[in-house]
Amino acid sequence: MSASRLSIFPLSGAILFPGLQLPLHIFEPRYRALVSDALARDRRIGMIQPQAPSEGAPLFAIGCVGKIGEVEALEDGRFNIVLEGEARFRLLRELDVKTPFRQVEAEWLEETDEVLSSVERASFEHEAREFADRQGYSVDWDSVSRLDDTALINGVSQIAPFDAAAKQALLEAPDIRIRCELLVQLMQFFGRHDGMDDRVTLQ
Repeated sequence: MSASRLSIFPLSGAILFPGLQLPLHIFEPRYRALVSDALARDRRIGMIQPQAPSEGAPLFAIGCVGKIGEVEALEDGRFNIVLEGEARFRLLRELDVKTPFRQVEAEWLEETDEVLSSVERASFEHEAREFADRQGYSVDWDSVSRLDDTALINGVSQIAPFDAAAKQALLEAPDIRIRCELLVQLMQFFGRHDGMDDRVTLQ
């Protein structure tokens, strides 16, 4: 797949998957510039996690391209936007740019059309119910049962209360079946541990 230039929003704990949405409140001047630039071009932004919270930290290898769907421009220059996940990308190199926001050269990754077996699906839903009960979450399981495999696995991966490293591992899983297997392991691990206080969440 050919490489392309991509403006990025490096944000720890913020994971976007293809086919899903991520609401964001944009207030920093450099990211307001990023959104303005994206709106003037192809409306695309690359969401990717930095490997450390420090300024200019190295980036993880895999992120997800999002296209700005809904946008609310506030009077003071801030934005409320909803990114719609299009495809995962692999970071090839960071570019030396004059813009206040970072840009990279990236290649888009093809997604496979894997589906779960009925046993894998049932096992996952069982584990998800156990995890939700332990965490005290209220879930509409009838709606969950109607989701296709990709929407279900990616959706749980995006919203589950795991730490940034676990979410990155889920994003990097090459297909739905491997992501499902990892998700079950993470739900079992985090379900047995109360050490969720250090998880990273979007403010």
